[in-house]
Amino acid sequence: MKTKEIVFAALFAALIAVMGLIPPIPLGFIPVPITLQTLGVMLAGCFLGRKTGFISLLLFIILVAIGLPLLSGGRGGPSVFVSPTMGYFLSWPLAVFCIGYATEKIWSKLSMWKLIVINFVFGVLLISLIGAPVMALITGTSIWAGLVGATAFLPGDLLKAVVASIVAVQLKTLSPIEDKVNRT
Repeated sequence: MKTKEIVFAALFAALIAVMGLIPPIPLGFIPVPITLQTLGVMLAGCFLGRKTGFISLLLFIILVAIGLPLLSGGRGGPSVFVSPTMGYFLSWPLAVFCIGYATEKIWSKLSMWKLIVINFVFGVLLISLIGAPVMALITGTSIWAGLVGATAFLPGDLLKAVVASIVAVQLKTLSPIEDKVNRT
């Protein structure tokens, strides 16, 4: 890993942590709030690529595991690994890897619209398809109820996918992915 990639991985872990400081929006009917952190996950994937993005999210999860209050609402430590939100935030490294992989594949023909689709499929649907069933199992509700409840996140998450795509396209020349493409 190059120094630039290490710095970007740390910066994005920090960015996602800062996004956790923004107060979450509780929904009341589902024990998982709306947060801004998934925007950081999508942005990490489509800006950093699969390897650097994955390392960034792995670093973030490790920091949460050792007790730093980096999740929305100032949560961190071992208790978050048995909370209703566990499936959601543990899906982030997989989501960022998939977003990064797909983004790298289309890099030479990168467009905002393609990134929106990639972010929606892997940053919205994949996270919900992992997070909602885990939430349901932890809360003792049906998986179907968890999936139906997770549809409340779709409008906001679609907006986050659009924002992440716009930012990534605008910052394309600064991306570590651009460096890899130019080396080959």
